[in-house]
Amino acid sequence: MAARRVREIETLDELDGLLATGARSMRGWRLQGLDLREYDDRLAGLDATGAAFLGCWTSPSLTDRLRDGGAVVLPRIEGLPFSPYRGLLYTPAELYAGLEDGYEATFDARAYRWSVDARVEHDALLAAAAALHDHAVDDALGEALAGHRTVGVMGGHKLDRGTDGYRTAVELGRRLAGHGLLVATGGGPGAMEAANLGARLVEADEAEVDAAVERLAEAPDHVGAETAWARAAAVVAADLPETTTIGVPTWFYGHEPPNLFATHVAKFFANARREDTLLRRCDAGIVFLPGAGGTVQELFQDACENYYAAEGEAAPMVLVGREHWTERLPVWPLLQALAEQGGFAERIFLVDDVDAVDDALG
Repeated sequence: MAARRVREIETLDELDGLLATGARSMRGWRLQGLDLREYDDRLAGLDATGAAFLGCWTSPSLTDRLRDGGAVVLPRIEGLPFSPYRGLLYTPAELYAGLEDGYEATFDARAYRWSVDARVEHDALLAAAAALHDHAVDDALGEALAGHRTVGVMGGHKLDRGTDGYRTAVELGRRLAGHGLLVATGGGPGAMEAANLGARLVEADEAEVDAAVERLAEAPDHVGAETAWARAAAVVAADLPETTTIGVPTWFYGHEPPNLFATHVAKFFANARREDTLLRRCDAGIVFLPGAGGTVQELFQDACENYYAAEGEAAPMVLVGREHWTERLPVWPLLQALAEQGGFAERIFLVDDVDAVDDALG
């Protein structure tokens, strides 16, 4: 049996293009979050069998005709600060809309407060809305990464701007982007922010890099100073080229605001899905900078994926900082043992600094 063709329609321009071709059937169409209240006449005459309308604005008469014609119409869920059917990744401008009134007024902060309330209420409808949102974001991330070789950079969120470690992470992001790789991080502050910033600075000279880092260092830490931290980044980001780099943060750790240097942001409510999605998408490998609990979790989750990967499909794992990974948090011996048993020992690397990352990734 031939595979069913599904077409996601996420903008009115896409829909207009399809209608202009003289389409007669909407079979396989998946319309997400569109305002269709001016499209009654144009859609009413099409065969609706097999179509799905996800959270679209439709007139009552069109809604009835679509359902009667065989379409699935999933309604919008009122009272949400977000769209569970969004078709595109977030931008920093979306997440930080309202920053002029302080971080607590932003879309990002409001979505976090909603997620905390939703977890407390144990409301099945709210849980379904969050799950629909995360599915949509995962799908949008896959579309954004298509055709790219993606490398992940993991590391601690507590790394302050202006420190040597922060500058090192910036340089790592620059190097990886300079090799034509799409840099993806956990999307938060610290090492994650620095790597995304570095990817944006891939064409900059050393003086420009130093100037950007120095400007950011005026607001070194986000804890208790989210507004100043974000505003400093917004000023720097405004002068940067739009080199594509990905952030994949989560509202589960809402106390860690997303950084403003990832041009495309896949933000999830469920951290488990976020972690799986981020690690699974990094087909060119993952670089692990010094970090703590979250970085160690990601390291061994990645090791698990490599352990059970098909032969020849394990992605490189590069741990940067010999002292950190052998003495402070001595995970390297265990990773070696797993890799030997799992048949991917030649895909793990322990290096002293970012200068050796290029050779490790190959």
